Amino acid sequence: MGFEGETWYVRGVDPRYGGGDADIGEILIDEADFPWLSGRFRAGPAFAAVEDLFARELALAEGDDASHRSRWEAIQAEIERTVRLISPDGPVAAFLLHIRGDRAWFRWSDAPFDDEGDEGDEGDEGAGGVGG
Repeated sequence: MGFEGETWYVRGVDPRYGGGDADIGEILIDEADFPWLSGRFRAGPAFAAVEDLFARELALAEGDDASHRSRWEAIQAEIERTVRLISPDGPVAAFLLHIRGDRAWFRWSDAPFDDEGDEGDEGDEGAGGVGG
Protein backbone atom coordinates (compact mmCIF):
# COMPACT_ATOMS: atom_id res chain seq x y z
CA MET A 1 0.00 0.00 0.00
CA GLY A 2 1.59 3.21 -1.14
CA PHE A 3 0.42 5.58 1.59
CA GLU A 4 3.81 6.58 3.01
CA GLY A 5 4.86 10.03 1.87
CA GLU A 6 1.28 11.13 1.14
CA THR A 7 -0.17 14.27 2.69
CA TRP A 8 -3.71 14.11 4.08
CA TYR A 9 -5.61 17.21 5.16
CA VAL A 10 -7.93 18.01 8.05
CA ARG A 11 -10.38 20.79 7.20
CA GLY A 12 -13.13 22.48 9.18
CA VAL A 13 -16.78 22.20 8.27
CA ASP A 14 -18.49 23.65 11.36
CA PRO A 15 -18.79 27.47 11.53
CA ARG A 16 -18.19 27.35 15.30
CA TYR A 17 -14.68 26.02 14.58
CA GLY A 18 -13.48 28.21 11.75
CA GLY A 19 -16.11 27.28 9.18
CA GLY A 20 -15.97 25.60 5.82
CA ASP A 21 -12.54 24.56 4.62
CA ALA A 22 -10.71 26.08 7.62
CA ASP A 23 -7.13 24.79 7.71
CA ILE A 24 -7.10 22.51 10.78
CA GLY A 25 -3.87 20.83 9.70
CA GLU A 26 -2.16 18.27 7.55
CA ILE A 27 -0.73 14.83 8.15
CA LEU A 28 2.41 13.62 6.37
CA ILE A 29 2.06 9.83 6.40
CA ASP A 30 5.20 8.03 7.59
CA GLU A 31 3.72 4.72 8.72
CA ALA A 32 1.05 2.44 7.30
CA ASP A 33 -0.04 -0.42 9.59
CA PHE A 34 -3.35 -1.46 8.06
CA PRO A 35 -5.96 -0.37 8.89
CA TRP A 36 -4.16 2.53 10.61
CA LEU A 37 -2.15 5.28 8.94
CA SER A 38 -0.02 7.61 11.03
CA GLY A 39 2.24 10.55 10.49
CA ARG A 40 3.54 13.91 11.48
CA PHE A 41 0.77 16.42 12.16
CA ARG A 42 1.30 20.05 11.22
CA ALA A 43 -1.30 22.21 12.89
CA GLY A 44 -2.96 24.82 10.72
CA PRO A 45 -4.25 28.23 11.81
CA ALA A 46 -7.67 26.82 12.81
CA PHE A 47 -6.36 23.91 14.92
CA ALA A 48 -6.54 25.86 18.18
CA ALA A 49 -10.34 25.94 17.83
CA VAL A 50 -10.56 22.11 17.85
CA GLU A 51 -7.49 21.12 19.86
CA ASP A 52 -9.47 20.55 23.07
CA LEU A 53 -12.00 18.42 21.18
CA PHE A 54 -9.23 16.06 20.04
CA ALA A 55 -7.64 16.00 23.51
CA ARG A 56 -10.97 15.00 25.07
CA GLU A 57 -11.56 12.36 22.39
CA LEU A 58 -8.19 10.74 22.98
CA ALA A 59 -8.56 10.76 26.77
CA LEU A 60 -11.94 9.03 26.46
CA ALA A 61 -10.67 6.56 23.84
CA GLU A 62 -8.02 5.43 26.31
CA GLY A 63 -10.70 4.71 28.97
CA ASP A 64 -12.03 1.19 29.23
CA ASP A 65 -15.42 1.36 30.90
CA ALA A 66 -18.93 1.80 29.53
CA SER A 67 -19.24 5.43 30.62
CA HIS A 68 -16.05 6.30 28.73
CA ARG A 69 -17.40 4.53 25.64
CA SER A 70 -20.68 6.46 25.51
CA ARG A 71 -18.95 9.81 26.13
CA TRP A 72 -16.30 8.91 23.52
CA GLU A 73 -19.04 8.19 20.97
CA ALA A 74 -20.54 11.64 21.59
CA ILE A 75 -17.15 13.36 21.14
CA GLN A 76 -16.39 11.29 18.03
CA ALA A 77 -19.74 12.30 16.52
CA GLU A 78 -18.88 15.94 17.22
CA ILE A 79 -15.50 15.54 15.51
CA GLU A 80 -17.22 14.03 12.47
CA ARG A 81 -19.57 17.04 12.32
CA THR A 82 -16.71 19.49 12.87
CA VAL A 83 -13.93 18.38 10.53
CA ARG A 84 -13.43 16.34 7.42
CA LEU A 85 -10.45 14.21 6.47
CA ILE A 86 -9.22 14.61 2.92
CA SER A 87 -7.01 12.04 1.21
CA PRO A 88 -4.89 12.84 -1.85
CA ASP A 89 -7.89 11.56 -3.84
CA GLY A 90 -10.47 13.72 -2.04
CA PRO A 91 -12.67 13.67 1.07
CA VAL A 92 -13.27 10.31 2.76
CA ALA A 93 -16.74 9.16 3.84
CA ALA A 94 -15.80 8.02 7.35
CA PHE A 95 -12.78 8.31 9.60
CA LEU A 96 -11.49 7.87 13.12
CA LEU A 97 -8.75 10.42 13.79
CA HIS A 98 -6.56 10.88 16.84
CA ILE A 99 -4.19 13.84 17.27
CA ARG A 100 -1.61 14.16 20.04
CA GLY A 101 1.01 16.87 19.73
CA ASP A 102 2.78 16.55 16.40
CA ARG A 103 1.46 13.02 15.71
CA ALA A 104 -1.80 11.91 14.15
CA TRP A 105 -3.11 8.44 13.44
CA PHE A 106 -6.32 7.40 11.79
CA ARG A 107 -8.33 4.82 9.92
CA TRP A 108 -10.72 5.68 7.14
CA SER A 109 -13.21 4.30 4.67
CA ASP A 110 -14.69 5.31 1.34
CA ALA A 111 -18.07 4.22 2.76
CA PRO A 112 -19.65 5.16 6.10
CA PHE A 113 -18.71 2.92 9.01
CA ASP A 114 -21.44 0.50 10.06
CA ASP A 115 -23.35 0.89 13.31
CA GLU A 116 -21.66 -2.13 14.87
CA GLY A 117 -18.95 0.03 16.43
CA ASP A 118 -16.09 -0.31 13.93
CA GLU A 119 -15.26 3.35 14.39
CA GLY A 120 -14.75 3.00 18.14
CA ASP A 121 -12.47 -0.01 18.08
CA GLU A 122 -8.84 0.70 18.80
CA GLY A 123 -7.88 -2.75 17.51
CA ASP A 124 -6.91 -4.00 14.09
CA GLU A 125 -10.29 -5.08 12.77
CA GLY A 126 -13.15 -3.20 11.16
CA ALA A 127 -13.17 -0.51 8.52
CA GLY A 128 -9.86 0.64 7.17
CA GLY A 129 -8.54 2.41 4.15
CA VAL A 130 -9.38 1.29 0.69
CA GLY A 131 -7.53 2.35 -2.39
CA GLY A 132 -4.36 4.24 -2.30
